[in-house]
This record gives sequence, C-alpha cells and structure tokens, in this order.
Amino acid sequence: MSETTDWIDEKYRQVYEEELLGLTRRRANDPSCAVEDIEGTLQNLYIMYGADWCGRGIVQETALCATIAAYERFIGDWKKENNS
Repeated sequence: MSETTDWIDEKYRQVYEEELLGLTRRRANDPSCAVEDIEGTLQNLYIMYGADWCGRGIVQETALCATIAAYERFIGDWKKENNS
C-alpha cells in the first residue's frame, strides 16, 4: 500500500526543497527583500488554500501544502536568526 502513496511524499519533499532554495536565493540576491514580504506571500498562500471551491487534485494539494510549510519554515528560521 505504501508504494502507491510514496510519490505523494516525494512530490511534497521536492516542492518543499525547491521553495526553500528559491526563498534562500531571493533573500541572498534581493537586498530589498524583507521578512514582511515573505509573510505577505504566505498570507496569500493561506488564502489560496482556503479558496478551494472546485476541489484541488492531490498533486495541487500536495504542492500547496509543501509550499506553505516551506514559507513557514523559512520565516521562522529568519526570525530566529534576527533574534540571536
């Protein structure tokens, strides 16, 4: 049974890692990027997640959840770094 859902876990991991890499690159290469900018995007992702009127497929649901998790992690790490 697990091999039928392994692809979902792999998709989640792939999207999560790609989002974290993209956010890291953005922060490193855009001096005007602030944690508030990333938080604003996260708020929009929450809105997208809640606006599932037609029913997302499993791939879209997995990708969106992984993206949200990556943004939350990135913001949390950034704030911890600023508090250290």
